[in-house]
Amino acid sequence: MRERIARFMAGRNGNDQLNVFLLIVDVVLLVLAGIISRGKGSILYPMAVILLFVVYFRMFSRNLYKRREENGKYLRIKHNFESAMRVRKERWVQRKDYKFFTCPSCRAALRVPRGRGKLKIVCRKCGTSFFGKS
Repeated sequence: MRERIARFMAGRNGNDQLNVFLLIVDVVLLVLAGIISRGKGSILYPMAVILLFVVYFRMFSRNLYKRREENGKYLRIKHNFESAMRVRKERWVQRKDYKFFTCPSCRAALRVPRGRGKLKIVCRKCGTSFFGKS
């Protein structure tokens, strides 16, 4: 039986990171549809079933190029989101010691020690100077 499944899956996409994410979203939708069984919950169940069909379609697809492209796009979006959350966390940890400014011309993030009063801030990236209160 294992050999038959291996032969069947040969040349197919299988499970990737995007499929795992979609399965998690599907389970959450199914749980919400079960909790909210009336009203708005009635649309959640069909959405979960459609999403499950999409997962199976992606898993059994033989168009590997397209599925890898979709997975790569998902991984780029995930990386950008995680990077943004990491920056927010670092700023939150440093909020008592530093104040953060954004350069008006190049939009670079600048960090200034707190409690220094009104300062002339010079952007290291583009050289633009502006005043800010720390």
